Amino acid sequence: MKFFIDTANLDEIREAMDLGILDGVTTNPSLMAKEGIKGEESIIKHYVDICEIVDGDVSAEVIATDFDGIVKEGEALAALHPQIVVKVPMIKDGVKAIKHLSSKGIKTNCTLVFSTGQAILAAKAGATYVSPFIGRLDDISTDGVELVAQIVDIYRYYEFDTEVLAASIRHAMHITQCAEAGADVVTCPLKPIMGLLKHPLTDIGLEKFLADHRKA
Repeated sequence: MKFFIDTANLDEIREAMDLGILDGVTTNPSLMAKEGIKGEESIIKHYVDICEIVDGDVSAEVIATDFDGIVKEGEALAALHPQIVVKVPMIKDGVKAIKHLSSKGIKTNCTLVFSTGQAILAAKAGATYVSPFIGRLDDISTDGVELVAQIVDIYRYYEFDTEVLAASIRHAMHITQCAEAGADVVTCPLKPIMGLLKHPLTDIGLEKFLADHRKA
């Protein structure tokens, strides 16, 4: 399973890279704004800066919601760097745009997916990734991880090439659950990734080893 970090913070991306487990990055205008990055030129430069830090795919989100606008933005984003993946919303014109962009060899990430039906449409259109938002489903008392498992089963049965990228990860348990469900990728903030390191018995064991060493 690949690990993507969902952020626009360059220091967090570097920290995940230093850990040796980072495979890519997903980001969006909201995350850019959180880092104080505003204006088209600044955002474009930031996408390139991210690509120069990581080795894998970097999802960059379009703002347009109409076919022509999505295609125009998508082509411009893809031209920035070979690692750019165009993130497109799961809407009618988005699916049409994914088909168009995919036919031109541009990688796409279909985002805001909340059902197996939406995931099937994204795969049929040729999306490189499909992003089910599991945390937001959990928020409305729906099992987000179960949706990931269902999409994985469907894709394997029909041999779709689209990778299942579990998004809206809230905590470390979500990551392990998605791994059990067969997700190809998880994307989340740095905190849940670092949470995988933690276990009280590890801390207790290490303290005992160090205490024994001090006695030796």
